[in-house]
Amino acid sequence: MTAIQSSLAHAVPHPMSSRSFQRVNVDLSGRLMFSTHEEFDCKIVSMSPGDMHVQCTGFPKMGEKVIAYIDHIGRLEGNVYKLAEHGFIVILTATDRKREKLAAQLTWLVNRNELGVAEDRRHDRILPRNAKADLKLEDGRAYPCRIIDLSLSGAAVEIEVRPAIGTPARIGNMRGRVVRHFQEGVAIEFATLQTPDSLSSISG
Repeated sequence: MTAIQSSLAHAVPHPMSSRSFQRVNVDLSGRLMFSTHEEFDCKIVSMSPGDMHVQCTGFPKMGEKVIAYIDHIGRLEGNVYKLAEHGFIVILTATDRKREKLAAQLTWLVNRNELGVAEDRRHDRILPRNAKADLKLEDGRAYPCRIIDLSLSGAAVEIEVRPAIGTPARIGNMRGRVVRHFQEGVAIEFATLQTPDSLSSISG
């Protein structure tokens, strides 16, 4: 474990006193959903496993519960704690396991930025503006899902069910198969490489 990861992972957050987590500077885009279910573009400028500094086109109420879908990170929940420069601080609600995972993700992002390491993905991912979709299986079953991110080669979706690895599945007109499970849902690899135009039908 690196020194950065150790300092991120092993502190215990206490939002009503001095922060026990040390935030690191990031530059991550995302979408923020308020308790009213309104969604706004947002940017995360610093983050730790315990909290994050958010800049957003909308502004929630103090103490309001928010849900964020952040590029490279995924889904996070929390409550608005206080105002900050050009934004606000969200105290994250997460299990110890989720915090450890977030610490590892932040360590990777920091190291990638410092070392100039290219992202280990074949294609750039985008955050869809129209995130609601249906995941359809070959037998006709369809499950509502939320698209976390999209690329020309696949998608990550938040969904309650977990079809088996290798299960054929379709999102919109794009056919593929389930290739990975993660805490919030599944990853789909498309059967054929898509084009930006073909993604527009579900990315908005």
